[in-house]
Amino acid sequence: MNVDELVRDCLREQAAEQPPLEPGFADRVLNMRRRRRTRRLATVAAATAAVVAVAVAVPLLESGKDEVRLASEMNKSDIIAHPDQSPPRDLIAAGDVALAAYYTFSTVKTSKDTAVRQRTYQILDQKTGKYAEDDRWSMVSVAPGMRTAAVLERDLPTRRIGLLDLATGEVDRWIPVERGVAGVEFSSDGDKLVATTYSKNPDLLTRVDYDSDGDGEKNDYDVDHTSHRTGFYVVDVDSGKADWSEVTEDREGLLNAHQDFAFSGDATSVYSGLTTEPHQQYYDLKGDKLPAPPDEVYLHWMVGARLSPDGKLAAGGFAGGARTTASWIIDPRTGKPLHKVPGQQLLTWVDNKRLIAWDITPGDNEFHNALVLVTIGSDKTLPLSGARKGNDGAAGRWNPVFATR
Repeated sequence: MNVDELVRDCLREQAAEQPPLEPGFADRVLNMRRRRRTRRLATVAAATAAVVAVAVAVPLLESGKDEVRLASEMNKSDIIAHPDQSPPRDLIAAGDVALAAYYTFSTVKTSKDTAVRQRTYQILDQKTGKYAEDDRWSMVSVAPGMRTAAVLERDLPTRRIGLLDLATGEVDRWIPVERGVAGVEFSSDGDKLVATTYSKNPDLLTRVDYDSDGDGEKNDYDVDHTSHRTGFYVVDVDSGKADWSEVTEDREGLLNAHQDFAFSGDATSVYSGLTTEPHQQYYDLKGDKLPAPPDEVYLHWMVGARLSPDGKLAAGGFAGGARTTASWIIDPRTGKPLHKVPGQQLLTWVDNKRLIAWDITPGDNEFHNALVLVTIGSDKTLPLSGARKGNDGAAGRWNPVFATR
């Protein structure tokens, strides 16, 4: 007796003790089993090549309701790459991680002597699988599953947080807050948000009579180097309940003008980057200082990848050496370098062996970097996007926002 026959017999035995089922129930169960097995095999086979075609989301009728199948779900290929596109136009993904959005910076004048360093986002359109500009938002954080994004409106700090439906492009609901926020970030499980509060727009620029950006020209705009950060909210996404904690710093110059909080790996605390050692400070959810968790002591807030999914490895900094760019994978408990991998900057883990990084072609300009897939134990990389142009900080250079799909 094969597996299918055994399952069919079991279902028939159970049916004898249950109210009558609809005709063909056992066959439908077996068909579903076959489809799942086929999908698993197809996913493994697809892992050997980069796939450039993106499936389009289609509506499904389920339990009397119209549901949209997202473009990020329709294409289950292990790698979806577009090395000819910079900035990207079509979905980029590796494993369970996708490029959910990206943004560029521009300087927008607000008066004779002031301006704002403004982000413009391109967000994945879940109906078409293409990135589309949405200029309504100053900040965007995409939740796991890529169905929802937390958004802030243009004028910062703002007193409400939007939950944007990525299938429709419309805000499902607004979460009001009493203090102005200018940064927002999901926890790794998508259940909570940390929203950073400021008394003044942290992206405000004022005219100065010196060369602030190194281009040889005076009369530039520069940020206010005094931090106006006041604390953070922890927001329960389902209920909208927001609890605020005040956080004030002891030393001037400890923070960048715009320095948002983010959750620790297990979301039981938050941390902030610092401009000096130890480079990050942790707080409990009531705003009291904490030592770093044991597996996050050696992390740096500027290295986006942080801990591997299983928590056994961590992304370190620049490794140097003969290769133009390389980075360390370290032991998170000891800080000991374990593996040297290609990559100028490690951005996010794909799984416990692979990461997405910025990398450059040896001999090229250090700022002409592209998204690549790197694998521990291999010196080879797989290009995921085309290379960015211009110098660091130049207008039009795009910056990725990743989420699990």
